[in-house]
Amino acid sequence: MSRKPALPKPTARELELLDTLWRLGSATAREVHEARLEERSDITYANVLRLMQIMHGKGMLKRDEESRPHVYAPAHPQKSMRTGLLSDLINKAFAGSAKDLVLAALSGHVSKAEKDEIRRFLKESRDE
Repeated sequence: MSRKPALPKPTARELELLDTLWRLGSATAREVHEARLEERSDITYANVLRLMQIMHGKGMLKRDEESRPHVYAPAHPQKSMRTGLLSDLINKAFAGSAKDLVLAALSGHVSKAEKDEIRRFLKESRDE
């Protein structure tokens, strides 16, 4: 039985760039920099480019080598990356218990609107 290779574990900064690229689809470092400036005015183009090159080396980003400037895209879908990060968090911080994670999240970290949405989701899941 072959195991899937583990997905890379992005740092907080890498995750910010991945979120931007998941939103954009694919982009040059300049386009990612411009998009990130809307949220962080202190980020420099050189830092974005360098981080994207590192992320490419780690297998987090694909790079179109044919075009100039290079166009980058996420190497993994957002859902699978989030699932991997969540599994890692559950195993490390909650001794493998998804229930404990959910209970911790629900105690003080969820708004009333979010709780209502969770209730609807659980009800619909039960009805299926």
